[in-house]
Amino acid sequence: MARELYDSIGISYAKFRKPDPRFAAAIRKAIGDAKRVVNVGAGTGSYEPADCDVVAVEPSETMIQQRPADAAPVVRASAMDLPFRDNTFDAALAMFTVHHWPDQADGLRELARVAKRRVILTWDPEHLGTWLTRDYFPQINELGRAYCLRIRRYRELLDDVKIMPVTVPCDCTDGFLHAYWARPRAYLDPGIRSGISVFSNLDGLDAGLDRLKHDLDTGIWESRNAHLMSLSELETGYRLIVSN
Repeated sequence: MARELYDSIGISYAKFRKPDPRFAAAIRKAIGDAKRVVNVGAGTGSYEPADCDVVAVEPSETMIQQRPADAAPVVRASAMDLPFRDNTFDAALAMFTVHHWPDQADGLRELARVAKRRVILTWDPEHLGTWLTRDYFPQINELGRAYCLRIRRYRELLDDVKIMPVTVPCDCTDGFLHAYWARPRAYLDPGIRSGISVFSNLDGLDAGLDRLKHDLDTGIWESRNAHLMSLSELETGYRLIVSN
């Protein structure tokens, strides 16, 4: 479960997972004119709009303890059993969290029950990812297909769904999986990897890191990926899903 996972790996999460302002702007636009917002799977509070009345829901005490002193009030609860009445909120946020829910369909139904609008940031498991998964950790894509809900399922489970790709800037400040597509040496840093849940129990991790370091040191990585260095942003499979 997400709670046990982040109780063990989330100790330094806030240090490496700082909200990116460009992602924040896209999320704030999707929230629209909502005034009362619930942030489900809230973690350390990333992307909670400062100009809204926010209530956070987070199961992990480790993550709750890293929330800033001025962060929104938090309720320790599960996404599958939200302790709120129907239509309590104008909007519900679920940022990089749905893949951690034991029953994703139930969790999405709960979002729809308690909020009039749902804003979800997730990854499309049918996307090929980046050089990271192509050349070094192909098993990550396999795990993505196993744990990430297919995009079509959001259309089946929620009403009036709009799906928008969110490109990742080359200097992204939020250290999620594909945030470092233009800074490959970052993945060699165990601190950075500690903020990316998929690395916590990945078969073949050391072998993949050894290959990456070798290719960086010998110039192989650069020869394969030189075309990326002229880009300011990249489409890597992240999707912003808005449902009314």
